[in-house]
Amino acid sequence: MTAIPLGVPRRLVEFTLDGQETRVPEGSTILDACRAAGKDVPTLCEGDTLRPKNACRVCVVEVEGSRTLVPACSRRAEAGMEVRTGTERARHSRKVVLELLASSVDLSTTPRVAGWLKEYEAKPDRFGPDAARLDEEPKVDNDLYVRDYDKCILCYKCVDACGDQWQNTFAISVAGRGFDARIAVEHDAPLTDSACVYCGNCIEVCPTGALSFKSEFDMRAAGTWDESAQTETTTVCAYCGVGCNLTLHVQDNEIVKVTSPHDNPVTHGNLCIKGRFGYQHVQNRD
Repeated sequence: MTAIPLGVPRRLVEFTLDGQETRVPEGSTILDACRAAGKDVPTLCEGDTLRPKNACRVCVVEVEGSRTLVPACSRRAEAGMEVRTGTERARHSRKVVLELLASSVDLSTTPRVAGWLKEYEAKPDRFGPDAARLDEEPKVDNDLYVRDYDKCILCYKCVDACGDQWQNTFAISVAGRGFDARIAVEHDAPLTDSACVYCGNCIEVCPTGALSFKSEFDMRAAGTWDESAQTETTTVCAYCGVGCNLTLHVQDNEIVKVTSPHDNPVTHGNLCIKGRFGYQHVQNRD
């Protein structure tokens, strides 16, 4: 039996988190420390398989001696640091950010946002009905997944997953600047005319449902999508010998979408087109 090598030991960094002495491995972020301590610091753009982008600014905390609030997702914990997560300043900043996002973006399919809006007493409606929304129809230009930019918060996670952090296809990029910035493929062409290889790794990291399986999109439109009625089963992809893990989401005895465990050492949440979308043969006798 081959022994599994242990990771390189890391020194512990000791600092103060909300008045409590906290110790985390060197290199950990403040957000890592908060999660280890059971503190619910909201975040949208942070992804456990991607480098922090600091885009949404929902996770800001107050650090003693820092002039500005700092993003917990990217700021490394340092020895002797004093961090406060629930100060009035931090909570007010999160409230305003949530209001700005919810007033200009459709967050209806974003997990946990409804709870955060209530917790921080955010009132997106105060910006009025003329908030800067795209108000465009979802792009349904292929049979595998849908792009609904009305739900996009410009977190850039799909760009990173498609780019040098995972897939290296570079089919997705940011077009425009300032208020005109948006996620697009090259020349804003249909997805079928782009360099996309349909791995679906952008869907895996999208935090708001701006990118979704065509099957999920259709079921939501029909009112039949019910996550509470779904079961999840993790298995091994049978298409090749790499050994990628698949998590099958099943509703009414049918696979409705496929994800991959982010902690799997083979895939880290990533799959190819066969693993992500090639499940129809399981339930189609034709």
